[in-house]
Amino acid sequence: MNKEKVVLAYSGGLDTSVMLKWLANKGFEVIAYVADVGQDEDFKEVEKKAYASGASKVYVEDLRREFVEEYIFHALKANALYEGRYFLGTSIARPLIAKRQIEIAQKEGTLYVAHGATGKGNDQVRFELAFYALMPEVKIIAPWKEREWLDEFEGRSDLIAYAEKYNIPIKASLKKPYSEDENLLHISHEAGILEDPALPCPKEVFSHTLSPQEANDYETVLAIDFVDGIPTKVVNENDGTLHSDPLELFIYLNQVGHDNAIGRVDMVENRYVGIKSRGVYETPGGTILWHAHRDLEGICMDKEVMHLRDMLMPKFAELIYNGYWFSPEFDFLSAAINKSQELITGTAKVILYKGNIISGGVVSPYSLYNEALGSMEVAGGYQSEDCKGFININGIRLQAHHYWLKAKELDSTP
Repeated sequence: MNKEKVVLAYSGGLDTSVMLKWLANKGFEVIAYVADVGQDEDFKEVEKKAYASGASKVYVEDLRREFVEEYIFHALKANALYEGRYFLGTSIARPLIAKRQIEIAQKEGTLYVAHGATGKGNDQVRFELAFYALMPEVKIIAPWKEREWLDEFEGRSDLIAYAEKYNIPIKASLKKPYSEDENLLHISHEAGILEDPALPCPKEVFSHTLSPQEANDYETVLAIDFVDGIPTKVVNENDGTLHSDPLELFIYLNQVGHDNAIGRVDMVENRYVGIKSRGVYETPGGTILWHAHRDLEGICMDKEVMHLRDMLMPKFAELIYNGYWFSPEFDFLSAAINKSQELITGTAKVILYKGNIISGGVVSPYSLYNEALGSMEVAGGYQSEDCKGFININGIRLQAHHYWLKAKELDSTP
């Protein structure tokens, strides 16, 4: 009798290694799926461990290029920030990981997929909403929300005991006293010793950025080219380094950002499940690109389009954060975001220095900036007399409103 297949999103950590064996012991043929989205990991070792833990097959998928080109750059076009600060590093990766997991399930001819996200976090929502959108008939196994699993594994000691019982390889090193998620866009640090927002983040937590005190003692000048809102080239004007391949460009910006202490954020955010949580994030390359992109928009994006896009951005970011990448409303907003970027072409220079990003100048073949019109020194064809009527007309409703406010106040005076 053939066993039912299940595709498990596998990281190689204690939780998913135990989960793999647990599912196999329940009678499933477990296919391990490892997504490479830029985390610092020995994928050969992860693959070896998956087989040692009972996997019948292991997929190790390099998704880095697609992650940059189709996901990070799409969020960049909107200057997407959740609650004004978070660059959505984990959130943006989840729909891509889920999409490939469903593709593997379809290839393997199964409806079963499994993940190791907990019942308190956002990832459970992001994964499962993507699963339902991409394969409506999907059957999801989420052990951290199943009573059988919860009764068997109350804590880390139970997981370790299970791993030892079934000879599952586990690392001997002590676990960090906080949780991390890493990919090309960022690394996040949360939980454990970071749960008290009254305390500063310990210096040793940071790994993707130097502190300002350790950063370069000189300015680094980067010229970043965009075409229709998408980065196409970066040139380091200090040493001439040039990258035009999207993946190499992003990896390079991460390194330059690291060396110049760019991209640290420490915030308390609102999870979709209704819980407030503290997150410490490092987003070096993304922070540089978001800043440069916004600077370029300043000279070549129409005022009303910019203001409308900026009104849409919080909702766009919220949809990404909450897991609605594959929703009709996200498609709708994406169409508007893409339209807004049609002429966002040119070069933005940024100056990096000890945690600061300083604007270094922008040029565009589609610039809407008219130096003569904007000058305080020359008229430049601008007729100041025209403003008399403009202001008078716009003042009519204000005069009327305050006239009646004053009249009402006088009527109520004893």
